[in-house]
Amino acid sequence: MSTEPQHGRIDMRWSGWGDPDAAHGLPGGVKLLLAAVLGRTPAGRPAPDLAEVTVTTPPLDDADVTALAAIVGAAHVDAGREARMLHAGGKSTPDLLRRRQAEQVAPGVVVLPGSEEEVAGVLAVAGELSLAVVPFGGGTAVTGGLEPDAGAHRGVVSLDLRRLAGLVTLDSTAQEATLWAGTTAPAAESALGEQGFELGHFPQSFEFATLGGFAAMRSSGQNSAGYGRFDAMVTGLRVVTPTGTLDLGRAPGSAAGPDLVRWFLGSEGAFGVITQLRLRVHPVPEVRLFDAWSFGDFATGADALRRVAQLGTGPTVLRLSDEDETAVSLAQVGNIGKALARGCSAVVLHEGPDGLAQARREATTRVLREAGGKPAAEKLAVSWDHGRFKAPYLRDALLDNGVFCETLETATTWSNLHALKAAVTGALADGLAAEGAKSRVLCHISHVYPTGASLYFTVIAGLGVDPLVPWERVKRRVNDAIMAAGATISHHHGVGTDHAPWLEQEIGEVGLRMLRAVKAELDPAGIMNPGALLGPDPASSAG
Repeated sequence: MSTEPQHGRIDMRWSGWGDPDAAHGLPGGVKLLLAAVLGRTPAGRPAPDLAEVTVTTPPLDDADVTALAAIVGAAHVDAGREARMLHAGGKSTPDLLRRRQAEQVAPGVVVLPGSEEEVAGVLAVAGELSLAVVPFGGGTAVTGGLEPDAGAHRGVVSLDLRRLAGLVTLDSTAQEATLWAGTTAPAAESALGEQGFELGHFPQSFEFATLGGFAAMRSSGQNSAGYGRFDAMVTGLRVVTPTGTLDLGRAPGSAAGPDLVRWFLGSEGAFGVITQLRLRVHPVPEVRLFDAWSFGDFATGADALRRVAQLGTGPTVLRLSDEDETAVSLAQVGNIGKALARGCSAVVLHEGPDGLAQARREATTRVLREAGGKPAAEKLAVSWDHGRFKAPYLRDALLDNGVFCETLETATTWSNLHALKAAVTGALADGLAAEGAKSRVLCHISHVYPTGASLYFTVIAGLGVDPLVPWERVKRRVNDAIMAAGATISHHHGVGTDHAPWLEQEIGEVGLRMLRAVKAELDPAGIMNPGALLGPDPASSAG
């Protein structure tokens, strides 16, 4: 199987988020707001130069590299220091804090297969040589799923899928596209756009993440109100596992037993390697109609979003920021006076055919007005759209200035939403106070359903010069609070290694045994992403 080359792909900074040329300092308004909220914070600890880092895990042996090169070609096996560090983990705040340490771990080698046959060959060799395999797409994971954990094996192969990239076919009648899993989201939108279609999946990681990663993590994009989560867009998959290849999703609406496609959505590389996807697409919208709204408080705004979701008025984006997040957003554009005022802001987008989009907009407007919303300046919504992928750069700037910043998310029913928000906010505030840190917790709703919604939290804190260990204690407290509140441990960030200890509480002991049984069938040697999703293998731990 051949693939189309993917041009223009930029590797993210090894020690931070995104394009090295796009990194920036803190806006002046944010500095003033931080001083008012957190007071004096310690000096930041910038990441060291790569040459200054001691990589504690050695590269694989020459014999291992030779065996892998026999499958993919010597040019596509890289045991060099830079390549290994570029694949040393994801982009959560703990990941980036580890990138600031003097000693760091990395995979033993990076391998770039160019076909499904080569993926199968690499898995076979890895099994024979007792090497763990961690599939790697865009490197944007934030729950520990890219940790180079060898488990019970001798070393780690980072399996970079960038050569498995490009549009394979587009069925314009069925509005279904087949693409390789290593295709980045911008490349997918570009290829589809040339033929008048789009996927319309825009998570904050959009600029760097891959389609395979979206599927493996059950991603949800900011346009989910209109187009649904990524898993709802998937109509079929090809997956290479250590024991064979699956081609799933024969026809829409099949009732031929349980839907095996769903077994791999959210599997995080623990069962095998997603190599190809069939996806639902739609025509590029004729118009995009932005609106901004304000609400007196979060409860009023959340109730307005609930009414829109349950009536089905059809916005593409439906998003509500609480009072503190609204303040930070205004501070970023220098509006300090309004930033220190109270109130919530909402962003709404309708798109599609001109007449239909306008009709949906009018219907949503009626609902939001009746629910207590007041129209705000459209430029606020347009400004959000222009900057929607830039927040991670702000996180890096905060870390450089000694301010801890991290995100987490969950979801629950509308009836439980405010209790959950209070529980998580309280766990964060109390946990950080116990660590001696002043903090501010921001929250927004960006994914809505008729029955409930997600809550996405951002926390900023003066957590000291070495925040990694205290944050781990706080995060455990928060995860316990989420479980106690009857919510989910993850809405779209996935399980990874960070949330694996809480998975059994969510799906039950029987559910966990089911997942482990599937892994044992597809990956009997346990080489696929040890520790991710299911946690440590009980058999290897006992041994």
